[in-house]
Amino acid sequence: MNKVFLIGRLTRDPELRYTGNNTAVASFTIAVNRTYTNQAGEREADFIPVVVWRRQAESVKNYLSQGSQVAVEGRIQVRNYDDQNGQRRYVTEVIADSVEFIGSKRDNNQSAQANFNQPSVNNNQAPAEPTPYDFKEEPSSNNGTDISNNPYADFGASIEISDDELPF
Repeated sequence: MNKVFLIGRLTRDPELRYTGNNTAVASFTIAVNRTYTNQAGEREADFIPVVVWRRQAESVKNYLSQGSQVAVEGRIQVRNYDDQNGQRRYVTEVIADSVEFIGSKRDNNQSAQANFNQPSVNNNQAPAEPTPYDFKEEPSSNNGTDISNNPYADFGASIEISDDELPF
């Protein structure tokens, strides 16, 4: 069985091309952190090329950019070709069956800046269009007690829950 699951961040914006019969194909590379640190205490990453086809290729191009975090499900493919000098070259890449967008662009920008081993995001760019994956982030300093920034305020009346109703 040839199955791979990866979670990582895009190292650059995806490239979208079309084949001769007008089939969309996007390629990008993701940085996947290793689970351990090296002797210097730094976390290392593997840089894995990913290829995605058809409609999902267009979605990847439209909604992802450098620093975006994704979960990729697919298979590993090894192909070869002869370069200009006649030498045989081998390419190992992941052919994605599914690309899940993880987090919001705002989360992606903050995380990319916080992880110094991850590719940095250019914050001088104009903000990207909102996607269905952009979520409002609650301030972490209020521990859920500040009701002035309630992200659910547009959904009607408040909900009162007593400690007796909690399952834990």
